[in-house]
Amino acid sequence: LPAAGRGKVQPGRDGPRAAGVARRRKKAPEPGKNKATVKGRVVKSAIEEYHKKKAVNHLRANLKYMLKGRFVANKAVTEQVLAQNRGRKAKDQPPKKAVKKKPEGTVFTEEDFRKFEREYFGRP
Repeated sequence: LPAAGRGKVQPGRDGPRAAGVARRRKKAPEPGKNKATVKGRVVKSAIEEYHKKKAVNHLRANLKYMLKGRFVANKAVTEQVLAQNRGRKAKDQPPKKAVKKKPEGTVFTEEDFRKFEREYFGRP
């Protein structure tokens, strides 16, 4: 049966151990060369990066801009814009203001009550 050993992967020439030894015999990497870095990458200064990403305070410029224009929009227009930007979920809706009911005054006077009391209860 000459075709019996064709489908199997053959280990190294000198047996299974020789393949492992050859793998281990790789050249040690040179200390000055790091293959894990991107080609052409320049190491940046940490201080420069910090200054570049440091938050800038825009308060003075914003105040000057806001105080320059004195135009005040109509309240109905501002409410409409706010309503358009608001979500449709219940959590996004502002709390509904309860309409206060005025205490309704009576149409009867004190004299009318006394007159009714005399007629109904029979008191003078």
